[in-house]
Amino acid sequence: MPLSFSSLFSLVRLMRPHQWVKNIFVLAGLVFSQSWDVITLDLAVLRAFAAFCCASSMVYILNDWHDRASDALHPVKRKRPLASGAVTAVPAMLLAATLLAAGVLLAAGNYTLLLLLALYAVLNMAYSWRLKQVPVVDVAIIAAGFMLRLLAGTVAVGIAPSRWLLLTGIFMTLYLGFCKRKAESFHEEASQRTVMAGYPPALIDTFIATTMTATLTTYSLFATSSEAQLQHSERLLYTVPVVVFALLRYTYQVHRGQGEDVARDLLRDAWLLGAGALWLLIFLSHRF
Repeated sequence: MPLSFSSLFSLVRLMRPHQWVKNIFVLAGLVFSQSWDVITLDLAVLRAFAAFCCASSMVYILNDWHDRASDALHPVKRKRPLASGAVTAVPAMLLAATLLAAGVLLAAGNYTLLLLLALYAVLNMAYSWRLKQVPVVDVAIIAAGFMLRLLAGTVAVGIAPSRWLLLTGIFMTLYLGFCKRKAESFHEEASQRTVMAGYPPALIDTFIATTMTATLTTYSLFATSSEAQLQHSERLLYTVPVVVFALLRYTYQVHRGQGEDVARDLLRDAWLLGAGALWLLIFLSHRF
């Protein structure tokens, strides 16, 4: 029996394709190494990107299935396909299995990428089933997921990662994770995650300030490093003020209750989109 349009739309929503923007971390090594003229590397990175899109969607489906009962009581999450009943367990699990198979096929032949995908899936399942209830560990797991994406786009395809770029990635993902917790703290207590009891507002603010400062420091060191100067001349140096503005703007948005869905909120703020466009313009200025 063919699926109706509404059923297909619900299955697409279940995969959360808007969250694929997070997998842009896979492209970081290719972009900063300026290796995009090498077609074989381009294809390898794009395959890694697609593999992580499949893996992340599979994880979201399994997480939503596990949390469907509690999500049904949440003012926002109750609209998710599994929590609302728009999608039942059988098609959801079939879709998850299909995504798993697609991710493995995309990574086939690259054992490092397969290992990174497996670690990503295991970490996220551990997060969904238990570790998301442990303060600090929960955010560290989220950050680890981003770092695995970054490594997949460098080590897995033969691009040597910059140590400063890796450190910037670590601190920025921790910053985004604590911003997510800050945004969640604005919910009514009855609908908050259990782990929020371990995050007093002042502590979250301290974590955000610390990780934002570390992100700006390591990015500035990356932008002024001899490696960056050799590959990018002085262009990256001029992007530092843009990054400072973007982080300050995002922190402002978080304190207004946004930031719970990083991908969605980044795409909805015109100032952040403008900062991203300006960063890209400066970075690619030698091409014009």
